[in-house]
Amino acid sequence: MSTENGQSRSKKSLFKVSALMAQHSVLALALCAMLFALCSPTDAQQPTKIVRIGYLGANSLSINLDRPEAFRQGLRELGYIEGKNIVIEWRSAEGKQDRLPALAAELVRLNVDIIITGGPPSTRAAKKATVTIPIVMGFDNDPVGNGFVASLARPGGNITGLATLAPGISGKLLELLKEVVPRLSRVAVLGTSTQPGNAQSLSETELASRAFGVQLEYVDVRGPDDIETAFRAAGKEHADGILVLQSPIINSQRIHVADLAIKSRLPGIFPQSEYAKAGGLMYYGANTVDLFRRAATYVEKILKGAKPADIPVEQPTKFELVINLKTAKQIGLTIPPNVLARADRVIK
Repeated sequence: MSTENGQSRSKKSLFKVSALMAQHSVLALALCAMLFALCSPTDAQQPTKIVRIGYLGANSLSINLDRPEAFRQGLRELGYIEGKNIVIEWRSAEGKQDRLPALAAELVRLNVDIIITGGPPSTRAAKKATVTIPIVMGFDNDPVGNGFVASLARPGGNITGLATLAPGISGKLLELLKEVVPRLSRVAVLGTSTQPGNAQSLSETELASRAFGVQLEYVDVRGPDDIETAFRAAGKEHADGILVLQSPIINSQRIHVADLAIKSRLPGIFPQSEYAKAGGLMYYGANTVDLFRRAATYVEKILKGAKPADIPVEQPTKFELVINLKTAKQIGLTIPPNVLARADRVIK
């Protein structure tokens, strides 16, 4: 009997020991979980560096609202949220290009991580202001010709970004205008001689004009007051249409330019899609808004350690044709069906 009682007590003791060991195991696991929970947030909550981006443009941001918003969208798609993990210092010359150098110097003093430029004049000002801060061109008509990069494949300095290759398609603009206006014989070309790339664009347009038998009348627009003078000159020369080259000065007045073209009943083709939206007849070229969205990918590459010198300048992969049918009706012009069928966007 005593033997059975002894065995019974031994079994109970073993059960107690097992239970205690199980409890200790649970406690040990719980303690480990607590320690992990306490340690992990510390690692996750390490302070995140706020990226400071400088944005430099020649014209008022309100003139090209789609561009900064496209840039913001591109950043958001990559996880960069303005006011959360990035700060954007917006600087605009408000159409006064002589203000660009001071604004570029201000961004350098702020020690921004990257400067985004809104066109050739802005890029030139940023280039003079710094050789160390990375500069990303939101767009440029001719980065090599303008002296911003050594080559598209290997920029070689602190500048990279996106190109529109506008001078190379200037002849195509005249060709499209000729398709829309078969009787086209004289065209007023509006440009700004001090604008980088203007000379090459004009040269390409002149080359095409000889092939199409069209005479060009170049009008140099150095300031907003020259725009009405340009249209009076076009009327005096009996122009059949107008072709506008890249120019921040003209771009800042694009609504006025489009209105004057309609009042003068002059078919026109323009260097930016925003003109068509403002009432211009036609646009053909790279999608500039999309270029600014893609500029965000350059920001990410640079933040991850890539050097601008080694990041190739991207060329446009798609060109778009935009036609404003409302304007065509206002000036009494019928767009040929074969041209209308090629349009990527039609504004009615």
